[in-house]
Amino acid sequence: METSKAGLPADRRRQFLKQAGALAAYGALGGGAAQALAAEAGKAAKAANTGKVTMPFANGERELVAFPQKRPLILLTSRPPQLETPFSVFNEGLITPNDAFFVRYHWSDIPTSVDLKTYRLRIGGKVNKPLELSLADIKRMATPVDIVAVNQCSGNSRGFSEPRVNGGQLGNGAMGNARWTGVPLRAVLEKAGVQAGAKQVTFNGLDGPPLHNGPDFIKALDIDHALDGEVMLAWGMNGADLPLLNGYPLRLVVPGRYGTYWVKHVSDIQVVDKTFDGFWMASAYRIPANDCACVAPGTAPAATVPIGRFNVRSFITSLQDGATVHAGRDTVVKGIAFDGGYGITSVAFSTDDGRTWQEARLGKDLGRYAFRPWTAVFRAPQRGEFRLRVRATNAVGHTQPMEGRWNAPGYMRNVVETTRVTAV
Repeated sequence: METSKAGLPADRRRQFLKQAGALAAYGALGGGAAQALAAEAGKAAKAANTGKVTMPFANGERELVAFPQKRPLILLTSRPPQLETPFSVFNEGLITPNDAFFVRYHWSDIPTSVDLKTYRLRIGGKVNKPLELSLADIKRMATPVDIVAVNQCSGNSRGFSEPRVNGGQLGNGAMGNARWTGVPLRAVLEKAGVQAGAKQVTFNGLDGPPLHNGPDFIKALDIDHALDGEVMLAWGMNGADLPLLNGYPLRLVVPGRYGTYWVKHVSDIQVVDKTFDGFWMASAYRIPANDCACVAPGTAPAATVPIGRFNVRSFITSLQDGATVHAGRDTVVKGIAFDGGYGITSVAFSTDDGRTWQEARLGKDLGRYAFRPWTAVFRAPQRGEFRLRVRATNAVGHTQPMEGRWNAPGYMRNVVETTRVTAV
């Protein structure tokens, strides 16, 4: 089968190039990767603007733009690409389609093609045998495994923070649930031979700061976590190759942890004998060092720790805020819930703004790191406005607060969400 530099079949490559105008603006970026796509796309038109949406917070007007291998998504920034999944996608099914999966980069120097003939993953540092592996080598390293897991941006829902905080003003769509295919990171580390005294493992990708002016995006996991057998080097997503904008050809999958650890285009792994103190661990992506990861609005925490495991979240997906239902008729309300891997054990549903609750019915369990579906029945007794709320609980008793918690980066929002509907 004919393939492109990105490893795409020829027909998908033509589709990719047809859409490539969505990244044509990268020509102004400088940098070979951006210009390579611009050249490959030829005289591609500018990104197709397919409409606008208004997010439910201040300055919330956004364009819908189709980037390569993506349907129209909510555009936060194009340089670097930050694309949010329209929330209606989460009512289409438990698995988030590849072309609808959110995109988050930190730096604008991103790879726009990868040549598998020259791509190598380097493993070094405190190991007995440094390795340089092709993607084919990695695929032969161990029996491939699958895991269904949510990837969620640390700043998902940041736009709802009160008072407002700095950072990308995201709605609730910077998350997605996919079936990832790859090999356990442990298999690769064991092949290299981890030396005694190893403390952490660091991960770097092919993306980088423009003109090499800034801290490279390098993340770290404790050695025991890296060797737990669940952390994965994944090349597959929902039965296909990773989309380029989601980390092709290889990305780190860290089930139950925020997306900051899910390094894309992984190219370098180093085993180190001390706590890694790079910017994106020691200064960025840190939360208040307390049980709620929160402080009083406008104040600074006394101490911080790196962000880690998801907290509990749940959403109504079948009804949007402001929807209309029929009084006196049953309305089946659907939604999703997830947490950091303990597993969702119950979902409570309220039709009166949280004064009383009923137990929702849990649906198919795709694994403790996946979206868990739920349903409940709502019958409005009369016409008027109703405030529907949903609250999940996991296997260790963690649940969601009724009032939002605040921290300066706007991380880890998990308040009990409200959906207002009108019965007619």
